[in-house]
Amino acid sequence: MKEFELIATATFGLEAVVKREIEALGYEITDSRNGRLTYKGDLHAVVRSNLWLRCADRVYVKMGDFTAKTFEELFQAAKALPWEEWLPVNAHFSVTGSSARSVLHSVPACQSIIEKAIVTRLSGVYGVERFAKNGPVYAVRFMAQKDEFVLMINTSGPGLHDRGYRVKDVPAPIKETMAAAMVSLSFFRPGRFLIDPFCGSGTIAIEAAMMARNIAPGLSRKFDCTWWEQIPSELWKEEKAAAFKAIDYDAQFKIIASDIDPRAIRAAKKNAGEAGVDDCIEFVVSDVKDLKDLKRTDPGVDMQRGVMIANPPYGIRIGEAEQLPGIYEALRAFLESRPQWSLFLITADKSFEEAIGRPADRRRKLYNGDLEVCYYQYYGQK
Repeated sequence: MKEFELIATATFGLEAVVKREIEALGYEITDSRNGRLTYKGDLHAVVRSNLWLRCADRVYVKMGDFTAKTFEELFQAAKALPWEEWLPVNAHFSVTGSSARSVLHSVPACQSIIEKAIVTRLSGVYGVERFAKNGPVYAVRFMAQKDEFVLMINTSGPGLHDRGYRVKDVPAPIKETMAAAMVSLSFFRPGRFLIDPFCGSGTIAIEAAMMARNIAPGLSRKFDCTWWEQIPSELWKEEKAAAFKAIDYDAQFKIIASDIDPRAIRAAKKNAGEAGVDDCIEFVVSDVKDLKDLKRTDPGVDMQRGVMIANPPYGIRIGEAEQLPGIYEALRAFLESRPQWSLFLITADKSFEEAIGRPADRRRKLYNGDLEVCYYQYYGQK
């Protein structure tokens, strides 16, 4: 089967996490830059990447890269790419993109030029001047950085964070891809105990349970490339069958997801049911300060060296700032009572380390949407 280049985009700061995921699927990274990783694969890789990548934003087919400093250079370079290998005569295609520190800084102008180049190329191949655009979606995207252009086609459609299980929501939810990255960067794995004390709609707990059971995150949704004629339906059936076979229903672990808001717990339970992991998460209406008295036992699970993963209020929304001192004191009390536990917490509050009473063992700068945050990692005693 023919190989080509794929690009997985990632939130700033998560490139290394996505790289590990791609390599775990058996593919070698050929180029790594801020926000995107390039690797080679075939049609199986397109399907497998969309089904299995937990922390990537989207997966693209790379059409080509080149330098362009004039609109004529952009037109000729874009027209030279083999668009007919992917876009059928009725392809519903559009062009979007971004430009940074490039001579061709007008995004609308670049979009127009690239679309004209694609139409010109396809007109010559298919012998038509007008295109119905009533077929499958092929979303073309360009990235221009210092006059270097990369053109690619979105295979995923909506972002990979859209797993399909979030039917009930609460304010300020965290993206599923970010939640999965938080779990991946923690010590949680089968055989361990996990608590999320600010579970909201349950995303962190659900992602952790799916990872522990080895449930492919894309099993319950469709992608733009689902309807592409280049990818046979049998290939989709083959890859999905393999993904279902890989699920480990016997994995031993313990997850408690708590929140002070009963509405959040109801939403979390509903979402966990949609994800198929409601049987392995205990949902509790509880204030974080009450967790220090929590006592649980579970055969096959190490209850002494547990993991807490938290996305608490940041103090940005109205009324949140007053809550923070009490929240931080409760977290400190919990860790002092359980010195072997590890804490992994994401927040935009730069005073967190001072409030918790000690510096983090490791920090990672991330972005939760457009908001700069830090992922603080506190390791428990060995």
